[in-house]
Amino acid sequence: MTGTGGRRRRGCTGGVPHWPVPVHHPGVSLPAPVPSPARDRRRPVFSRLYARISEGMDAEGLGELRSELLAPLSGRVVEVGCGNGRNFARYPSAVTGVTAVEPEPHLRGLASRAAAGAPVPVTVVPGTAEALPLPDAAFDAAVLCLVLCSLPDRAGGLAELGRVLRPGGTLVFLEHGLAPTRRLRAVQRVADATVWPLLAGGCHTAVDPVGLVEQAGFEVTALRRLRFPDSRVPLPAAPHVLGAARRPA
Repeated sequence: MTGTGGRRRRGCTGGVPHWPVPVHHPGVSLPAPVPSPARDRRRPVFSRLYARISEGMDAEGLGELRSELLAPLSGRVVEVGCGNGRNFARYPSAVTGVTAVEPEPHLRGLASRAAAGAPVPVTVVPGTAEALPLPDAAFDAAVLCLVLCSLPDRAGGLAELGRVLRPGGTLVFLEHGLAPTRRLRAVQRVADATVWPLLAGGCHTAVDPVGLVEQAGFEVTALRRLRFPDSRVPLPAAPHVLGAARRPA
């Protein structure tokens, strides 16, 4: 649930900055980060909490959703807001390399460790979604996984993904968003206006991921709506969408 981009975002463990943190694989080259002022977005309490609860969430079914999200990908991939790297182990072998952008220093350090055990080459870099430190049209696919909810500038982040994706490239997304019922949408609005962003690292629940993707000029090609966790009492962040979109050629 963390955003990213082209400034030094999530930086390091123990205060040592990572710029970038490559994992080298013979014969594989990833697009080089573009030198630019980086910016960390530090959330010291939330980052440690998220690192703990993400394992439990994956065990409860989020891990399967991650695998479904990533399964169609191939070629060069950029993942924005990679958090602690929970997606890395699930990338398919058709992916030739991943550049993972993360603004929160503690989570970025954990992602760097996860990259070392990934089945594909992964390079972790600091940055924000709104200013990705990456060249134009350098990637075949982009990944957003629980990121849009916490971006300060969602339109700017999606515009940056459009810039770094090649024409015809694929964006896959797994995001929570607007509830299907009026009653739960009202709960979401109250949560967003009070404690939810404070407790959840800047996350907002009443976000329309599909609308944002379409407004950014992407063509949605696949979409599945679901609820996670599928509890008896729906939570404000339970409504999710899992989908894919195409950058126009």
